[in-house]
This record gives sequence, structure tokens and C-alpha cells, in this order.
Amino acid sequence: MLSALVSNSGLILALLGAALATTLAGIGSAIAVGKAGIAAAGVLTEDPSKFGKVLIFQLLPATQGIYGLLIGFLIISNVGLLGEAKEVSVVQGLLYFCAAMPIAFGGLISAIYQGKCSIAGIATVNKKPDQMGKAILLPAMVETYAILALLISMLAVFGIPNVTI
Repeated sequence: MLSALVSNSGLILALLGAALATTLAGIGSAIAVGKAGIAAAGVLTEDPSKFGKVLIFQLLPATQGIYGLLIGFLIISNVGLLGEAKEVSVVQGLLYFCAAMPIAFGGLISAIYQGKCSIAGIATVNKKPDQMGKAILLPAMVETYAILALLISMLAVFGIPNVTI
């Protein structure tokens, strides 16, 4: 058992990175989408015609979970779990683990704060529906940092050599 763990430690590290990217970014999105959904439901009890507007605000923080899933998919694909099996060295495993961290933590934190901005946008649209364009820019600005984290994670994953180091 111990020898199997040691011989596959690179793969285990890579999978841990993929799991963290997917899980942490997903948790952030779930928290934010849930809270925004609660705020949206409150608005809909007063005016069901605002459904389309509040739904957009609720969906905005869902993207971080998708970004984390994308990085997780890229990692498991690169280490051969979705195709031809590959040997993953400890160094490669650590590199994949590190490559996953920007979107894991950037996704977690940006999703939660984007959810807070989305809740504020929902409140704005409830009182002043004509301010939708301005209100949507606020949570969209937070998305910038999720995209930056995604880009760094993607560049890092693509930069890891496929040969055993």
C-alpha cells in the first residue's frame, strides 16, 4: 500500500489540485448563488415580472464554479485519467497542484464577493428597474478577478511539460 502511494504520489498531488480547484470554486459559487437566490425570491414575491432581471444577478457568481471545473478537467485530462495513462512525477504533480491554486482560492473568494454585489444589484433592480445596466456592472467587475485567476491557472497547466521531470 505504501509503495503504491509513493509510486503514484505525483498523480495524487495532481488530483488533489484538480479536486481543490473544482471544490473550492464550486463552494464559493454555491454560497453566492444561494444567497442571491434568496434575495431574488424576496423580490419575486413583490413583483414576479422581474424574474429575468434578478435571474441574471443570481447566475453571475456561478461562473467561478465552472472555471474551477474547467481547470480540474484540464488537469485530469493532462495526467491521463481521461485517455492514455501517463506517468506523473512528483514535480509534475506539485506543478499541477500549484497551477490549480489561483482558481481554487480566487474562485472561492471572488464568487462570494460577487454574490454580495449581485444581492445589492437585485435590491437596486427591485427599487429602480431602469438602473439594470449600471447595477450589473458592479458584480461584473468582481468577475474580472475570477477571470484573471482562471487565466493564470490555465497558463500554468498548459506550461507543465508532458515529459517526466
